[in-house]
Amino acid sequence: MAEQKNVQEQDLNQILKIRREKLSELQANGQDPFQITKFDVTDHSACIKENFEEMEGRTVTIAGRMMFKRVMGKASFCNVQDLKGSIQSYVARDSVGEEVYKAFKKMDIGDIVGITGEVFKTKTGEISIHASAVTLLSKSLQTLPEKFHGLTNTDLRYRQRYVDLIMNPEVKDTFIKRSQIIREIRNFLDGQGFMEVETPMLVANAGGAAARPFTTHFNALDEDVNLRISLELYLKRLIVGGMERVYEIGRVFRNEGTDTRHNPEFTLMELYQAFTDYHGMMDLTENLYRTVAEKVCGTAVITYGDVTIDLSKPFERITMVDAVKKYAGIDFNEIKTDEEAKALADKHHIEYEARHKKGDILSMLFEEFVEEHLVQPTFVMDHPVEISPLTKKKPENPDYTERFELFITGREMANAYSELNDPLDQRERFEAQEALKAAGDEEANSIDEDFLNALMIGMPPTGGIGFGIDRMVMLLTDSPAIRDVLLFPTMKSIGGTDASKKAAAPEKSVAAEAEKAPEKIDFSNVKIEPLFEEMVDFETFSKSDFRAVKVKACEAVPKSKKLLKFVLDDGTDAERVILSGIHEYYEPEELVGKTCIAITNLPPRPMMGIDSCGMLISAVHEVDGREGLNLLMVDDRIPAGAKLY
Repeated sequence: MAEQKNVQEQDLNQILKIRREKLSELQANGQDPFQITKFDVTDHSACIKENFEEMEGRTVTIAGRMMFKRVMGKASFCNVQDLKGSIQSYVARDSVGEEVYKAFKKMDIGDIVGITGEVFKTKTGEISIHASAVTLLSKSLQTLPEKFHGLTNTDLRYRQRYVDLIMNPEVKDTFIKRSQIIREIRNFLDGQGFMEVETPMLVANAGGAAARPFTTHFNALDEDVNLRISLELYLKRLIVGGMERVYEIGRVFRNEGTDTRHNPEFTLMELYQAFTDYHGMMDLTENLYRTVAEKVCGTAVITYGDVTIDLSKPFERITMVDAVKKYAGIDFNEIKTDEEAKALADKHHIEYEARHKKGDILSMLFEEFVEEHLVQPTFVMDHPVEISPLTKKKPENPDYTERFELFITGREMANAYSELNDPLDQRERFEAQEALKAAGDEEANSIDEDFLNALMIGMPPTGGIGFGIDRMVMLLTDSPAIRDVLLFPTMKSIGGTDASKKAAAPEKSVAAEAEKAPEKIDFSNVKIEPLFEEMVDFETFSKSDFRAVKVKACEAVPKSKKLLKFVLDDGTDAERVILSGIHEYYEPEELVGKTCIAITNLPPRPMMGIDSCGMLISAVHEVDGREGLNLLMVDDRIPAGAKLY
């Protein structure tokens, strides 16, 4: 296998060498394609095909990437891919001239070319361009994958999105549709009298959401600042200033893990409207989703996975308490104290922390027993005050707030409030958040004195809402993961902190890598747990079933800072799920495809409402007073299910 790989690398190196030699020859002959600064294009492939009857016989000029070439003596065919699609071109020596045809034959798949010629249809009925001129606009010095097939290596797809876009038309379609979705959101809101604004990304106080911010240093002011985690507090200041309907679509940043629904930087849309409440926000949200779906998808009845989602009907509206009663059979109205709520959590195996209160427990029950059932569009209303620090309390029941979340396909799609405009109440909520922060909650808000001053000046009754644009795009493009709708999702650097050095020298030879001296590791400051003195008999030990397992999928467990959920191939037909508290040490995406070791005959253990069926093996030690951990990963040539002895 190693010998075959070495031959393939040698073949690839030879191909790349030939491409560079072709470029050198062009440059020596005064035909350097990289000196071309402009090329006038008259038409795109899709336009020509869609309007063939009126385009037939017309001379057009197209440009794009050559994806196919077949040379047949004095005449050849090639296929050129542009923004709108692809089209065939017939290139004949008698039409383009002997020198141009000779140059054309030396062109490679992946080259950027410009073609001028007459539109016609071949004998087989394919709409084509009979070339009269061919121009090399850019020389490709790297090969494209011969059989991309959507790149089964998803990590490579996300890292080299430019190749993904070239090879997979459906990926390009997704991002074209994303642009359309954002444009239609703007059109809808502009039509409702909203004004788009821009607010700061670098903030002294990152508030407006429960999230840990990224922190950086502002050299000119010599002070630390945060990247924003929401758009809320500045937009509300504008409501105070008399701008009655405002919205912003922009990037926000949250220092959290990645999974199929979360990326540390993502696109958020928040809007605020004076003189309305959360019922007004529900009406606006329902109309916006329906309108955007009809404009972009052509219908309000869409398909997501194998489920039909009907956005044309009125969205269901249900309180969080009623939803828990409907799907879990728990009447939370009977729970009066924090102690009763925690006892209920214990009964239903819900993990919580000592600081959590009654409202927190209700939210956990909702997440555990309700969310997965909310497939069709559903507004879940009236959240507990403990988890809603910026929301107006319900006058008739101050334990709850005028807040809703929109759920579709079991996922939160939007979050909205009747905004809190009482500055004294807001200060008390901020102080409660400060207490949580002091107790160790890294996602709690800090007091924002300038925002409180704005409320003191006076903010009218206001409704506000936040949309996750990326999740909306996932829904309307039938994309299973958030990375499928982000052009360049956050990825762990290859080689860690040395990635920049590796990027600077991408052509280092395999031989040079092999000659690199082995890394010297200093274990002098490492402490290990003492070996067990108590012996275990061989028969007992042999009952533990250690197996090699392949990581098919890995994601962060919602609401847990430590747990990762692994979906494993253990060599049987069934997928095995194991939860492991190693998120501090690994991001989910870097573990997919790895081969690990697990004990597979442990009884299922409920963790965060998920049965963990086994245990992954890690090596732990102590370094400078901190625990170090390494998940045990072995050679990928070991098959799933292989038993350890």
